[in-house]
Amino acid sequence: MRIAVLGASLLAASMAAYASLNPGSRAPDFSAQASLGGKVFTFSLAEALKQGPVVLYFYPAAFTSGCTVEAHEFAEATEQYKALGATVIGVSHDDIDTLNKFSVSECRSKFAVAADPDLHIARSYDATAWFLPGHSNRTSYVITPDGTVLYGYSALSPDAHVKNTLAALQQWKAGTTGQK
Repeated sequence: MRIAVLGASLLAASMAAYASLNPGSRAPDFSAQASLGGKVFTFSLAEALKQGPVVLYFYPAAFTSGCTVEAHEFAEATEQYKALGATVIGVSHDDIDTLNKFSVSECRSKFAVAADPDLHIARSYDATAWFLPGHSNRTSYVITPDGTVLYGYSALSPDAHVKNTLAALQQWKAGTTGQK
């Protein structure tokens, strides 16, 4: 048992901080059925980018412990993201009925979550979980309005996704403000 736990811990540690799409890559465009506050709509990355940067985060499954913690953290940081002009969208394999509930209870009606039941979006972002077939990995991206990946981070732990994406946005904002 100890060896299995140690092995899983080492695996998780070795996977931390690596996202599959590199900064500077073109973010794959997508549209998906999404829910915000229990209301279904079509989320379009291209449309969202017209408003400012997008924080796109993939998570394995709604209502699981780590994904609930992560949703709460993104919800608590919503005003900080808005102050930076950013939109947050979470993506998982869950169906829209499940996400309607998750968007209200765990996302606290603060940001949208999109359904990716066939993992088409996750695959295009190299964010599938090889260790959990049929699910996304826990991966976060910051995408600039021109559709470029600014920052990517993958870690099984939800602890640093909000902190890291906010820091990347703050750095980007500071750099773009100085260029005007």
